[in-house]
Amino acid sequence: MADEPDEVADPATQQIDREVCKLAHRFIQKLDAHVRRVAEDLGLTPSQVVALRELSDSITARELAQRMSCEASNATFILDRLERQDLIERRPHPTDRRAKRIVLTPAGERRRAEIMERLSAYSPLTALEPAQQESLRDLLRLLVG
Repeated sequence: MADEPDEVADPATQQIDREVCKLAHRFIQKLDAHVRRVAEDLGLTPSQVVALRELSDSITARELAQRMSCEASNATFILDRLERQDLIERRPHPTDRRAKRIVLTPAGERRRAEIMERLSAYSPLTALEPAQQESLRDLLRLLVG
């Protein structure tokens, strides 16, 4: 098969691979727990916190779904709840009559600022110096393409 490596990795490489996978999984769990704590403190769902974090600019529901790594229908459900809370508005897209742009309301902008402050202040990443955070980001970019 074309996707299989030509040779088996040596035991040391296999050990590193296992350890990296385990550590990455534990770190993702810490990030997830952090988002859940912020959501609970603010009376939101974790998905709403992630959506508001990703709404740094006016985007479509499809673009939000891509940023959140979820289905468009799930993003729409989250947006419906945020709209009922007066945190977002759907506005006509300037070039696509079928699409709507998602825009934060003033209340949404305040809530997003609060979320961003809380996510940054108590992030598991604060254990790293800013240069280390940048290095980690750059390494992850390399790994995910």
